[in-house]
Amino acid sequence: MQTNILEYLEKTVARCPDKVAFANEETTLTFSQVYAQAQSIGTRLHREGFYKQPVVVFMRKHPTTLAAFFGAIYAGCYYVPLDDEMPRHRIELIFKTLEPGALICDETTQAMAQELNYRGKVFRYEELAEAQADAEALTEIRRQQLDIDPIYIVFTSGSTGVPKGVMACHRSVIDYVEHLCDVLKFDETTVFGNQTPLYFDAYLKEVIPTLKYGATTVLIPKQLFMFPIKLVEFLNTHKINTLCWVVSALTMISSFRTFETVKPEYLRTIAFASEVFPIKQFNLWRQALPNARFINLYGPTETTGICCYYEVDREFSQEETLPIGGPFRNTQIILLDENNQVPPVGQQGEICVRGTRLTLGYYCNPEKTAEAFVQNPLNNLYPELIYRTGDLGRMNDRGELEFAGRKDYQIKHMGHRIELGEIEVIVNMHPQVRSACCIFDNEKKKIVLYYTGDLSVTELTGYIKEKLPRYMVPNVTKQLESLPLTPNGKIDRNLLKGLYTGK
Repeated sequence: MQTNILEYLEKTVARCPDKVAFANEETTLTFSQVYAQAQSIGTRLHREGFYKQPVVVFMRKHPTTLAAFFGAIYAGCYYVPLDDEMPRHRIELIFKTLEPGALICDETTQAMAQELNYRGKVFRYEELAEAQADAEALTEIRRQQLDIDPIYIVFTSGSTGVPKGVMACHRSVIDYVEHLCDVLKFDETTVFGNQTPLYFDAYLKEVIPTLKYGATTVLIPKQLFMFPIKLVEFLNTHKINTLCWVVSALTMISSFRTFETVKPEYLRTIAFASEVFPIKQFNLWRQALPNARFINLYGPTETTGICCYYEVDREFSQEETLPIGGPFRNTQIILLDENNQVPPVGQQGEICVRGTRLTLGYYCNPEKTAEAFVQNPLNNLYPELIYRTGDLGRMNDRGELEFAGRKDYQIKHMGHRIELGEIEVIVNMHPQVRSACCIFDNEKKKIVLYYTGDLSVTELTGYIKEKLPRYMVPNVTKQLESLPLTPNGKIDRNLLKGLYTGK
């Protein structure tokens, strides 16, 4: 039985050492190079006395960054990915929580690392990667490692403004990857095109299966996501056949009529997550790639990424939304209403997750951990944790789970409970709208709609009034050239709130 994610790398390097594992537009790392550099990094960290503690990997998005992650695990530590596009204030808050003793940087981040309020030891990647590996020491570290030992901390936004560090272990990642690979049918011919930053857990969908099968992950330059034609040309140049992207990255391509100029020639699997895929945009993708598989994924960071999936197997009208389907093996999805009971089919409840996929909780934050990782209220016989996601869902008549929005996106307006997502779905149906997002001003009690597209505010308002009841019509509608995105590629709702309120 596998108990350590490094076993994926070790089995694959014995089978195909010279195959490219990770690449960007200018650098490649073979499996043997990843293995050798990770072992060198692990040895050097061990010699410096680091063990069972956080190691910050503060590097640009690059193939060597991934080798640094595995090096921290070889040392018996757990890595914390950061990079130079993160705001300095956020990094300092993370350091305050971690109090890390070791930080790995590269030539692009070394100067910034030295400017930060950081008192631990700073290592250059190049220096660590040249160390002589100590096989005996690494074997002893491995002998003492358990599958419940943490391997990374990913920081998510906290409601108080202080980031929360989600800790995952070998067991949860292995369980996740094994079942994800079964569903998405990865193999040694898979070529991933990575879209997300490496300081989110989303990259696991590509990187760990690459180690498992001897596949290849290509890190796509961030700037290409501003130029959809060049982006698709990059996919074709590198013969990328598998995408695991956030929805907004996909809609950026389809909404600008890119497929009229160029289509992805090699894509066979498109998995997407993080946001609701507007059916109008989804159908453009499906028309452009009729033989590809499309899989809707769902899951929060606290459940080691994805826990639920739906492979699109039928046509959908613009009035419908894609289901998020059902759970992966060894995972259970439970809907709970306000009374902690399972609601009837068709009625909403909070999505809760049970199983090995659950992470270890929040680093140095037992209070927040206890709020989110709770005893299963349906079981009073023995200890059993579930994770309360804060997301709302309902079961449809086909037995598929449908995402119904965030609890904090549900508002009370003019005496009615409203899901802001329902307004967005209707707006996105308009053929001249590219993307849309609704926020709610709690102080002024106003629904504010932002959109991009080729129609005027007056035209869109008239369309909305025909489609929605009066109490759901936005009080303010604003047209933008583009909607702001988070580093992960999602629509930045907090920035839009600040844009409206002036905060």
